[in-house]
Amino acid sequence: MLERSSGMGQTVRVASSAEQQNSDRSAQVADEAAGPPPASPPAPPSGPAAGRTAGDGLWGSGMPPWLPRAMVLALALVGLFQLADWAFHQLIDLFVMLLVSFFLSLALEPAVDRLAARGVRRGVGTFLVFVALAVAVAGFLTALGTLLVDQVAKIAGDLPHLLDNLIAWINRTFQQDLSLDELQKKLLKDSGAIETYAQQAADNIWGVSSTLLGGLFQAFTVGLFTFYFTADGPRVRRTVCSMLPPAKQAEVLRAWEIALAKTGGYLYSRALLAVASALAHWVMFALLDLPYAAALAVWVGVMSQFVPTIGTYLAGALPVLVALTTPQPVDAVWVLVFVVVYQQIENYLLHPRITARTVDVHPAVAFGSVIAGAALLGAVGALIAIPAAATLQGFVGTYVRRYEVATDPRIDRGEQRRQRRELRREAARRLRRMVGGDSGRK
Repeated sequence: MLERSSGMGQTVRVASSAEQQNSDRSAQVADEAAGPPPASPPAPPSGPAAGRTAGDGLWGSGMPPWLPRAMVLALALVGLFQLADWAFHQLIDLFVMLLVSFFLSLALEPAVDRLAARGVRRGVGTFLVFVALAVAVAGFLTALGTLLVDQVAKIAGDLPHLLDNLIAWINRTFQQDLSLDELQKKLLKDSGAIETYAQQAADNIWGVSSTLLGGLFQAFTVGLFTFYFTADGPRVRRTVCSMLPPAKQAEVLRAWEIALAKTGGYLYSRALLAVASALAHWVMFALLDLPYAAALAVWVGVMSQFVPTIGTYLAGALPVLVALTTPQPVDAVWVLVFVVVYQQIENYLLHPRITARTVDVHPAVAFGSVIAGAALLGAVGALIAIPAAATLQGFVGTYVRRYEVATDPRIDRGEQRRQRRELRREAARRLRRMVGGDSGRK
C-alpha cells in the first residue's frame, strides 16, 4: 500500500486496484484450466436447401431420389423377360410346326405351280396334290397293314411249329439239348414277372393313347398350315414384300427361289435313296425267297429315308420278323446282316454323293447339319437340317463376294508333289529315249 505518499483516500484506491488485478489473473487461470468454450451449432441453411432434412441425399447418407424409379424399372424389365421366356417355351411347339409346314410347302409348291400354269386355281391344285399324296400314303399303309396282319396271323398259327424248328436249329447249331417242355417250365416259373410286366403295360396304355392323339393333332396342324402356305404362296410373298422397301423386295424373292430349289432337291435326293434302297433289298429278299418281297422292299426304302433317327431300325425289324416265319429261320440272320451292311454303304457312299449332287451340300456339311438339327430339334431338326443347310449355303453363295485365289504351292501340297513326280517321269522317259537312240545308231 502507498500510505506515505498519499492521503487516506488514495491509499484505499491503490489497494482496490491491486485486488482487482489479482482476481482477474485467478479467473484467467481457471478459464485456461477448464479448456476452450463449446462450439455453437451451425446456422440452418436458407433458400431451397432449407426444406431438406438430414436424411436427404445432399445433406445426409440416404438414397438418391432417382434410385426408386430405377429399381422399379429394373423389376419391370425382369418381369417382362420372364413373361417372354415363358411364352416362348409355351409356343415353341407351334414354331416348330410352322417351320416344318413352311419346308413342306416349299416342296409341294412346284407341283401346284405346274397345275396353276395349266389354268387350275391354286386352292384346287393344292387340294389335288394333297389328295394324291394322301392316296399314295394310304395305299402304302394299306399294303403294309395287310402284310402285317397276314404275318401276325401266320405266326400265331404256326407258333408251335416255329418253336420246334427254332429249338432244333439251336440244338443242331450250338450243340445244345433244349426242349419245348423246359421252355414252358421256365415260362411258368417266371409267370409272376410276366404278369407284372403286363400290368405295367396296361397302366401305361393311357400315356400311349395320349401321345398318339397328340401326334395326330400335330400332324393335322402341320397339314393345315402346309395347305395354307402352299395355296397362298404368292399372297404370302406379296405380303412379306409389301413390308419391305423396293430395293429389298428382289433380294427376298431371290432367297425364296433358292429355298424352293434346295428343298425340292432334298426331297429328290431322298426319293432317289428310297428307290435305291428298295431295289437292293428287293433283290436280296427275292434271293432268300421271302414272302411279300416287293412290299417289304418298299417298306425298307420309305421308312429308312423319310423317317429320321429311328427309320432305319423300323425298316429292318419287319423283314427280320417275316424271315422268322419261313421254314428256315436262319434267313432272319442274313436279312439282318444285309440291312446293316447296306446301311453302312448308304451312309458312307450313296448318301453323301447323292445329297451333295442334288442339294449341292458338301457331304461333311450335310452330316454335320443333321447332327446339329437333331441336337436342336430332335427328329424334326434332323429331317429339315439338310434343306436348311442347303438354303443357307445358297444364300452365302449368292450374297457373299468371292475372290480369285492366286496359285500357291502352299495351298495344295499334294498337287505340288504330283507335278514333281510327273516331271521326274518325263525326264526318265526322255533319258530312255536318248539311250535307246544312241544304242540304235551303234
